[in-house]
Amino acid sequence: MENKNMQNNEQVKTKSTKGFFVKTAAIGLVAGILGGGASYAAMNAINNGSITNQPTQTTVSNSSAQLSKTSAKNSSSMTTAYDDVKGAVVSVINLKRSSGRSSSSIASLFGNDDDNDSSSSNGKLSTYAEGSGVIYMKANGKGYVVTNNHVVSGADAVQVMLNNGKPVDAKVVGTDSTTDLAVLSIDAKYVTQTAEFGDSKSLVAGQTVIAVGSPLGSEYASTVTQGIVSAPSRTITTSSANQQTVIQTDAAINPGNSGGPLVNSAGQVVGINSMKLAQSSDGTSVEGMGFAIPSNEVVTIVNQLVKNGKITRPQLGVKVITLGEIPEAYKARLGITTKLESGIYVDSVTKTGAAAKAGMKAKDVITKVDGKKVSDVASLHSILYSHKVGDTVTVTVNRDGKDVNLKVTLQGN
Repeated sequence: MENKNMQNNEQVKTKSTKGFFVKTAAIGLVAGILGGGASYAAMNAINNGSITNQPTQTTVSNSSAQLSKTSAKNSSSMTTAYDDVKGAVVSVINLKRSSGRSSSSIASLFGNDDDNDSSSSNGKLSTYAEGSGVIYMKANGKGYVVTNNHVVSGADAVQVMLNNGKPVDAKVVGTDSTTDLAVLSIDAKYVTQTAEFGDSKSLVAGQTVIAVGSPLGSEYASTVTQGIVSAPSRTITTSSANQQTVIQTDAAINPGNSGGPLVNSAGQVVGINSMKLAQSSDGTSVEGMGFAIPSNEVVTIVNQLVKNGKITRPQLGVKVITLGEIPEAYKARLGITTKLESGIYVDSVTKTGAAAKAGMKAKDVITKVDGKKVSDVASLHSILYSHKVGDTVTVTVNRDGKDVNLKVTLQGN
């Protein structure tokens, strides 16, 4: 599968600005399985930070996001469901500063022209990417909008275009690259409607859903497409080597739908649209395979982002690489002498990290966690993220051909 993210590579319009910004509509592509907006090195840190922006911290009182257990009723028409959310669905506009001068350099197209750094900071803000979002809460004089992290990633400023077409300034409350979620805030006076979260665990295959958002950007804001839940729980591996459980749907999801809601027939948000599969590994075009982050996970993440401005996950404090991904020629260069073909090679250990305190060393090969075999970084992340900071896990490492069990008390990132 192709490995790219529409936020960076799916060009919708080329805007002829001095800074050579390319206006895009943002949505992630599942690309073996999820294409990322940035390239990822083979070496992955288990303590990989999940926050891409330093958010403005804010807190809420008792008005945190809640799940509604109201059951979705069967209906031949989704018009009522659409009416229940349409006023809460917004376009999210990622703004970047132009360089303030023209350049024919190819590097400048990709932000690699160092000579433009000083002038860029004072340049005019231009639309770089557009996505969707949904207002889910009104509290403390603010309206809170959930969207995708990749929609706002790297923005110099963010705007929200309301259902009535009015653009308003938004602030980034917090972001989480692991789940690809972000929370924005706008002035509460602009909020005329908020959406309700439904219980994503109640979804069944074949259930009717609609996707609402701005495909191809705000020009097509409030577009609604209908489909079914193709699979209520599908586990995929993202390009950041994390395993993520998502809702699969055949409702049309296009560039610009990122961050918009997937809605059931009761008018409840059951997912946040985030990804699509566009092409198989052999180049075959794929249609009707979109993915949304389940609402139950969304509620957990957005509440933490509003409260703390970030997500804290357990970590080992090591830099690792999947052993099977290292070519034999490079093993000699790296001094890797293990005969194992499967496992996770520890390249380095943070001195004050959890692994170091438990006795883990560089050149160890992690083979199991809590007795469960780990063969790649994704499986290691999956086990670690099922725990909480402060939990103690047993990590089995192979050291000089012998298995050693280490008791590791997990630290936060």
